[in-house]
Amino acid sequence: MKRNVLVGALATGLALMIAGSTAAAADNNGASRVMVKYKPGSKAHVQQALKASGARVHYTFDELGVFAVSVPEQALKGLRNNPNIEYIENDALRYPSAQTIPYGIDMVQARQVWDNDLNGEIDAGAATGEGMLVCVIDSGIEAGHEDLAGVNLVGGFPKDSWNYDNCGHGTHVAGTIAAANNDLGVVGVTPGKASLYIVKVFGNEDAGQCTWTFSSQLIDAANRCAARGARVINMSLGGDAPTRAESQAFENLNKRGILSVAAAGNDGNPANPIDLDSYPASYDAVLSVGAVDSTKALASFSQKNEQVELTAPGVAVLSTAPSFFAPPVVSGGEEYASVPMANTLVASVTAPLVSGGLCNAPAGDNSWVGKVVLCQRGAASFLVKSQNVA
Repeated sequence: MKRNVLVGALATGLALMIAGSTAAAADNNGASRVMVKYKPGSKAHVQQALKASGARVHYTFDELGVFAVSVPEQALKGLRNNPNIEYIENDALRYPSAQTIPYGIDMVQARQVWDNDLNGEIDAGAATGEGMLVCVIDSGIEAGHEDLAGVNLVGGFPKDSWNYDNCGHGTHVAGTIAAANNDLGVVGVTPGKASLYIVKVFGNEDAGQCTWTFSSQLIDAANRCAARGARVINMSLGGDAPTRAESQAFENLNKRGILSVAAAGNDGNPANPIDLDSYPASYDAVLSVGAVDSTKALASFSQKNEQVELTAPGVAVLSTAPSFFAPPVVSGGEEYASVPMANTLVASVTAPLVSGGLCNAPAGDNSWVGKVVLCQRGAASFLVKSQNVA
């Protein structure tokens, strides 16, 4: 059974989902990227062994007794037989999971909370998240976004890029949490009141840009959130392989009273009563949040397993997006904001618009040729949909 304390209405607004699949842990040079757990008192011995093997150290987690390293494949066997090493595990991959009032705001009764002091039990400032520091681990944020104006951005990491979002996902997540209650765009679950600390793990050159990062980088990010004083950590990301080091890291944060919230995952299969676990959401020390649509029906893509504790709005959720990120889609004289998928071309085209439904199979005729095809979410991954359209 998981042990968490919910903090106001924050956790109920954080169901933006993730996509991912198993992949071999390797760095950009093809070396095996692993986490090495050394036995108590053996740090120096293991450091020397890693140096001798030609390993490149990415992170050192003293509180976990773990090195995150890239090691030539041929050196791994010798390290696994080292008596000073407790275990070696893959450094698993983690993937990103995205004034109108979004439907989720009223579904989670956020405005009722803002307008009341909960019978005097807490003050109105606490009810809106004022004074709360939330750490968002994602792809950065467009710090100058007009609907985030006035939100207290206390800083981030890396220091030269946290306030730039070249993927779009992080700005969307941040807006869901804290978009200002003004005359522009949308409004967040905490209406511009919560303070945000941003740790950018997607869109950096040392990982898979917008598509993936490593478990060790997530551990480092979570530790930075805690060091900055965050009481809530949001992670709209995950992967299907757990790591012992990552599990222990979030257990340590939980013992310190820090609430870690993660998406349950969107590799759900409607035909299966129970879906596979996703991590970090499925660790006991992390709050796992599934997705429902505007009718409160469970999203077909949302993963279902014994670790899911909450569901929250997570289908067609309007939120903030970087203004520079992509040109809008124009149809019938109306403009619609667009965020392209990772690794796709950003360009302008003019063509008739046609509905492709779920796009979970090719059209089978020429009805899509030369058209812009609109695909609904569900039934298949974004990759499969785009391949079917192509």
